[in-house]
Amino acid sequence: MNTTALPDFPTRAALAGDPHRPQYHFLPPANWMNDPNGLIEWQGQVHLFYQYNPHGAFHGTIHWGHAVSHDRVHWQDLPIALAPTPDGPDAAGCWSGCAVDHDGVPSLLYTGVMPQVVCSAVGSPDLVTWTKPAENPVIDGPPSWLRAACTGDFRDPFVWRAGDGWHLIIASHIANAGGCVLHYRSPDLVQWEHLGVLLNGDARVHAPVWTGTIWECPNLLDFGDQQALIISTQGRPNDLLYAFYHTGRLQAGVFDADPPRILAHGPAGEALYAPQVTRLADGRHLLFGWLREGRSAAQCVAAGWSGVMSLPLLVTLRPDGALALQPDPALQHLRDRHWRLPASDLAPDHDALLPDVSGDCLEIVATFAPESTGDYGLKLRCSPDGQEYTRICVRGDQLVIEREHASQDPADHRDGCTAPLLAAPGEPVTLHIFLDRSVIEVFADEGCTLMTSRIYPTRADSLGVALFSHGNAARLLALDIWTLRSIW
Repeated sequence: MNTTALPDFPTRAALAGDPHRPQYHFLPPANWMNDPNGLIEWQGQVHLFYQYNPHGAFHGTIHWGHAVSHDRVHWQDLPIALAPTPDGPDAAGCWSGCAVDHDGVPSLLYTGVMPQVVCSAVGSPDLVTWTKPAENPVIDGPPSWLRAACTGDFRDPFVWRAGDGWHLIIASHIANAGGCVLHYRSPDLVQWEHLGVLLNGDARVHAPVWTGTIWECPNLLDFGDQQALIISTQGRPNDLLYAFYHTGRLQAGVFDADPPRILAHGPAGEALYAPQVTRLADGRHLLFGWLREGRSAAQCVAAGWSGVMSLPLLVTLRPDGALALQPDPALQHLRDRHWRLPASDLAPDHDALLPDVSGDCLEIVATFAPESTGDYGLKLRCSPDGQEYTRICVRGDQLVIEREHASQDPADHRDGCTAPLLAAPGEPVTLHIFLDRSVIEVFADEGCTLMTSRIYPTRADSLGVALFSHGNAARLLALDIWTLRSIW
C-alpha cells in the first residue's frame, strides 16, 4: 500500500506576474515538469498526469502531478497522484508511464527507478487516490539477454488491450547498436510475458532521420489497417533530441515499419519531446508533448518554474503514411479580440507593423499566394523601435523561425531553426501560429509540419506584429489574428 504523504501544490498566484509564463498552455502552479503521463479520458473528462518535482524547478525527486479537464482546454489541478515510496522499487522516482481502464478500474503502469522497473498502481473511481500493490514491480527489469547491453535503460511502458489480453511496449537500447522497443503480453496487468523486440533502431543510419542511440516514451496508435509507433530519442545519455515515428502494420507481434519521420521540429534541445497519446471515446487520438525551456537551469530555478505542455493536438493518419498534428478545435473557445486583414501585395523589402494589432497571447492564421518568393512571413513580439522581434519566415521550401533578435539581453543569443515545407508548387502556404508569451507553435502543410520554439523577450513593449517580404514580392491572401484568453 502507498502510505507516503503527498506534498501539496503551491498556488498559481505567486508566479502570475511572470511575463514569460504561458497563459493558455498547461503547466503546473510552479516547479519542474517534464513528460506527460497517464493521459486518459475517464467518465467524460480528460486526466493529464505529468512528471513533476515538488521541491523546485529542476529535475529530481520525480512525482506524478495531476490535472483534469472537461473540455481539454481549461484545467483543474488535482492532488499529486504518485510519490516515491521509501525502500520501494520507485524510491528514487516515479518516472513515465500510462493509464488504462482495467474493467472499470483505473490503473497506472509506470517506471520505478533506480534500477528501472515497471510498477503499477490502482486508482479510486475519481482517480484522485492511488494504491501501489504488493506485487510491485510487475516487471523487474529488462529480459536477461538485454540486461548487460542496455546499461539500465528500460522505461516508459505504454499499454493497450487486444483480443488476447493486455499488451505493453517499453523503450530501451542496445549498446553500440541503437534504440529498441520491447513487447510484452499479460492477462491481468500483473503477470507479464516477454514476446520479443517489436522494433530495433540502427544508430549508424542517419537518413532519412537519425533515430539516435537511446529510445524513450513509445506510443502505439491504431488507425485500423495501419498503426503508428511514436518514439522519443536521445543522441547520448541525457541528450534529448526529438520525437520521430514509423507508420506500418503490426501483425502477429511483428511491426512492419515504413521509414522514420520527424514528428515535430524545433531548435536543438527545445523540440517537442516525450509525447503521449490517448484515444478519446469518439475515436480521435489526442496528444500532448513536453515543451522544454530554452534557458539555463539556473534561470529556471530563479524563475520558479520549468516546462510547458504543448497545445492539445489531434493526430490523424494521411494517405501517404504521414501523421498530421492539428490544434484541438476546442481551443477556439479561447478566442477573444479579432482582427481580419484584407488580401494585399507585399513589395520587396516590405517590413511594417500592423496598426492596432498587438499581444503576447495570440493565434494567427496567415495564407500566402503560391507565387510569393524570397523570404516572407510574420514578425512577432516586436518592440516599437524594431530592436526586438522574432521572425516566422517562409524561405523556398523551408519554414524558418529566426530568433537572433528575440531578446535584447546580450547573453541570450538564440539560433534559428528550420523545418521542411511540403506544399506542392502552385499551392498556397498557410501558417497557423500560436504565440503564448515564451512559447511559439507553428503548424503548416495541414498539420504535417509542426515547429515549436521558445523565446524570452526582455522588453515589456515587445507586443507588435508585422508582415515582411524580403528579396522579392509576396502576396498575402488572408490574415486572421485573435487574442486568446487564459485557461486559468
